[in-house]
Amino acid sequence: MRILLLLFAIGSLSSAFPPTNVTLRNASFEGTPQDAKIPEEWFGCGKFSTPDILPGPWGVYQEAADGNTFLGLISREDGTWEFIGQNLDKPLKKDECYTFRVKLARSTGYVGYNKPLKFRIWGGTQKCEKLQLLGHTVAVLHNKWKSYRFDFFANNEYSFIVIEAHYSGKTPYRGNLLIDDCSPFETCVRASLD
Repeated sequence: MRILLLLFAIGSLSSAFPPTNVTLRNASFEGTPQDAKIPEEWFGCGKFSTPDILPGPWGVYQEAADGNTFLGLISREDGTWEFIGQNLDKPLKKDECYTFRVKLARSTGYVGYNKPLKFRIWGGTQKCEKLQLLGHTVAVLHNKWKSYRFDFFANNEYSFIVIEAHYSGKTPYRGNLLIDDCSPFETCVRASLD
């Protein structure tokens, strides 16, 4: 009987404090395939940030992980790389625990931009600002879509996020990163119960 009462109490608490998930708009980068095109609901960051909506342009023909299209970001040997951002509908809350997932791959046929890049996601308080690194990977070597998960505590209240592809190491090079199927920022269950 006590176990049933405890389970009921926990269930009541969960419904009294629903999760505060933060959803991204156009999280699968849907749009008409085109080079140098920023997907709807996103904005470019940096002078040379001209992402591509794929497949099709630049010789990239693999299928999307979700929906019809996905995002392609590159880096260049001149020290520039591409990154995009979004103003969140509601902010990530300070000291809250979040989980975020994304599917990543690399193309071996991105017209000379073929080396692997790292994925990084940042939180900020204004457009294109990178205050806290919320998650990152090592260089993505695989050509098939794989899901990556990041758990983090927000150090501040962040109204903006930035997603970028970046070099592995200090020497700039020509690389690419394919990105699709971003999840909402989901409140960690343990943080909700604490």
